[in-house]
Amino acid sequence: MKLSELFNPDEFAARHLSFGDEAALLEALGEKSMDDFVGNTVPQSIRMPSELNLPEALTEADALAKLKGIASKNVINKSYIGLGYYPTRVPNVILRNVLENPGWYTAYTPYQAEIAQGRLEALLNFQQVCIDLTGFPVAGASLLDEATAAAEAMAMAHRVGKVKSERFFVDARVYPQTLDVMKTRAKYFGFELAVGDFAQADEGEYFGALFQYVGKDGDVQDLQSVIGRLKAKGTIVAVAADIMSLVLLKSPAELGADIALGNTQRFGVPMGFGGPHAAYFAFKDEFKRSAPGRIIGVSKDASGKPALRMALSTREQHIRREKATSNICTAQALLANLAGMYAVYHGPEGVKRIANRIHALASAFADALVSDGLNVVHKVFFDTVTVDFGSKEKADQVFAAALESGYNLRRVNDTQIAAAFHETSVREDLTDLYRAFTGKDTFAFADDVKGRLNAELLRQDDILQHPVFNRYHTEHEMLRYLKKLEDRDLAMNRSMISLGSCTMKLNATAEMLPITWAEFSDIHPYAPEAQTAGYRELLADMENSLKAITGFDAISFQPNSGAQGEYSGMLSIRRYQEANGEGHRNICLIPKSAHGTNPATAAMLGLKVVVVDTDEHGNVNIDDLKAKAEQHRDALSAIMITYPSTHGVYEEGIRDICRIIHENGGQVYMDGANLNAQIGIMQPAEVGADVLHMNLHKTFCIPHGGGGPGMGPIGLKAHLAPFAPGHTLTDTHSASAGQTAVSSAAFGSASILPITWMYLTMMGKQGMEQATRWALLNANYVAKRLGEDYPILYTGKNGRVAHECIVDLRPLKAESGITETDIAKRLMDYGFHAPTVSFPVAGTLMIEPTESESKAELDRFIAALKQIKQEVLKVGRGEWPKEDNPLVNAPHTAADITGEWAHPYSREEAVFPLPFVREHKFWPSVNRVDDVYGDRNLVCSCPPMENYED
Repeated sequence: MKLSELFNPDEFAARHLSFGDEAALLEALGEKSMDDFVGNTVPQSIRMPSELNLPEALTEADALAKLKGIASKNVINKSYIGLGYYPTRVPNVILRNVLENPGWYTAYTPYQAEIAQGRLEALLNFQQVCIDLTGFPVAGASLLDEATAAAEAMAMAHRVGKVKSERFFVDARVYPQTLDVMKTRAKYFGFELAVGDFAQADEGEYFGALFQYVGKDGDVQDLQSVIGRLKAKGTIVAVAADIMSLVLLKSPAELGADIALGNTQRFGVPMGFGGPHAAYFAFKDEFKRSAPGRIIGVSKDASGKPALRMALSTREQHIRREKATSNICTAQALLANLAGMYAVYHGPEGVKRIANRIHALASAFADALVSDGLNVVHKVFFDTVTVDFGSKEKADQVFAAALESGYNLRRVNDTQIAAAFHETSVREDLTDLYRAFTGKDTFAFADDVKGRLNAELLRQDDILQHPVFNRYHTEHEMLRYLKKLEDRDLAMNRSMISLGSCTMKLNATAEMLPITWAEFSDIHPYAPEAQTAGYRELLADMENSLKAITGFDAISFQPNSGAQGEYSGMLSIRRYQEANGEGHRNICLIPKSAHGTNPATAAMLGLKVVVVDTDEHGNVNIDDLKAKAEQHRDALSAIMITYPSTHGVYEEGIRDICRIIHENGGQVYMDGANLNAQIGIMQPAEVGADVLHMNLHKTFCIPHGGGGPGMGPIGLKAHLAPFAPGHTLTDTHSASAGQTAVSSAAFGSASILPITWMYLTMMGKQGMEQATRWALLNANYVAKRLGEDYPILYTGKNGRVAHECIVDLRPLKAESGITETDIAKRLMDYGFHAPTVSFPVAGTLMIEPTESESKAELDRFIAALKQIKQEVLKVGRGEWPKEDNPLVNAPHTAADITGEWAHPYSREEAVFPLPFVREHKFWPSVNRVDDVYGDRNLVCSCPPMENYED
């Protein structure tokens, strides 16, 4: 027995991949070895010339210990910085049963509503919170962060407004990070931003205006008068409002605004060095078809019961391709669920107590300072006390004293300092802060505190009156409510989710554990750099790994979604070309097979999209590409290309494609949605890409969370690196000076980066190479087995696919009348989530099994689709009527089989179509949801009170 052989640093890879299945999978494909298989699948012309330069793997225990050491370098001070980020408490029952629960965090976006009723209800609760607090009748199911929500409000105001102007007014009191992002967006929309005194906003002609309801320095102003004057001129008005302050303050709707937006981080979501957090976005009813992002609506199912769904699917604007004004593809569903459940658990009285406590502590602190002769700048405020010390020297002393006592304050300017109170503030903080501000040891804080909010600013209407916010205030009841919702959803903890281009793979427990460590979760995004050494080391580690994987010279972590990564990559190209006197280059070539977000992104950057044809194999038609590149040579900006293609094949001509673009003066943006088919095999930069976005929520194991969060960092070649997103408040150490931001926080949703760090560290060089090989192996095994029953639409070298395959259902549909939707819904009866339906080709299923599914699970899925084929043939032969069969009636609920049964197929055929289904049956909670009814009768709030009474 050799002791060295009993230690296995590569043990995690064997948890992520099923090495024991290799021989059987290769045999099914007629291959003798993995090397032979890869050689027969991947074109030699794209293979990387050297080995992957990553460290060797660590075990789970060693990786966690190493990461703990890195995390310990972060300093957790008491944060009073504010600016939209505040310490909060995640109720433990929500922490354990939502944030740390794979039943919630491994679910996919609820496109298949029948198996997503739990998280749809949770998102409906979130929308109701936003509706109640803003006063508007419609709210979305979350946007990425407050700054991008403000930018979306600006674009929406332009779409719906009537004022013939390209000027937009911005209140000088907005958060600096919000203005930073708005500058980025406004430039390429062709808008002129006018930043000024809120009270004078009506003195110009503007298509829209944005006001901050609690100003960046803490003041609360009565906006009603100026909003009224702007409305009289036809201006669309948006209000960015602190979610906690709205518990006490008049709603933006009552002030006369058209749109309200903000961050819901204060409702039980950790600061996490900037994210992820769910932004809210609420608006007037007449704007609902112009709204960005997702709306959850109440519809009905086939039996007439209420059922929830994602409503108005066309509002996901990337479906409109180059006609889009927003490229939103993901949201912050998991974080929206946390914020909504925070309101459910605390209820109206609980959130009022928290909001009043915050305000009372801030008011008591201000009173003490005033009594000591200090100049408190604002008489009316909610949570932030700003003091002017009259001299820089005195302000320096106070700031340093607070820092030494463990408090982070905000330096407003040379002479002013602000302290922002929050949910975790306690009485002892008053004493400590008083000592820092005055130099005196004690002050007798009275128990009776007079608030600083004028009566005319306070809301008079009731909030959170729906029963869901008044039922679950004991932990037992809350626990059961969360479990009830979880059981209505099909997530990765039940079965594989084979979504093409979405990569639903294992989200290992060891990867998830660190996100709730205080050293990561309790850091303010604008904390002093000296306090964030751990985060900086984490980012440096990840940058080195991602550079080694992709071949790029620099990485920007700011984009907090894949679509944001697209925008940032193309933004860098635009900025580079402008800096070189080539700002006139405005043509973007996009293959017909591209993701819908690609043309939407190009349009947002002021580019004109020219579509490039594909050939019969699904590849880019290089002759057409060459002709169009040469035709637009003087104006060519870039090509946006996905690799391997969205059709699931390695295009052998990718080097030629890049060369043609470069020869004609353009840049190559590569969409990294399919990067999981490249790692260790090829490098995007080496084949010719200039910039690439990486979906960390796909390739690198950050879970989808029921529709978000995501992360989309970009890799850039050296010439583009200085033009990556910068940040007005944080040194990103990458972008050159003056580059504006794309997200509220400099490093995007930084608190979920430990997930990817753990994945890379535990897999190591060999594991990452193996993951790619297994992604290809599993996909080709599925394609081979399903190819016995269904046509596989596109294949590449030697009849192989890459990491995904497209199953063509159109011939079956023509013969039987059974649609791709019927098959997708029928899979639910077998306990599976449908693959991607009708993308990128209508009438198909795009299947991506990922590397982390075992042969046993693949075989269950294959068996289900093979059995469904036999069911379709029965319909085609007339054995089952076209209007009454298990496919058109799918999915079946438990209620369906308990009453009378008049169908021509048996109950067993309906709900136990194969023996394995009986072992672990998942019951959809509703029948097929009526999408048309839901769109015609849009309701996006919780059911009315009478529903509960009935």
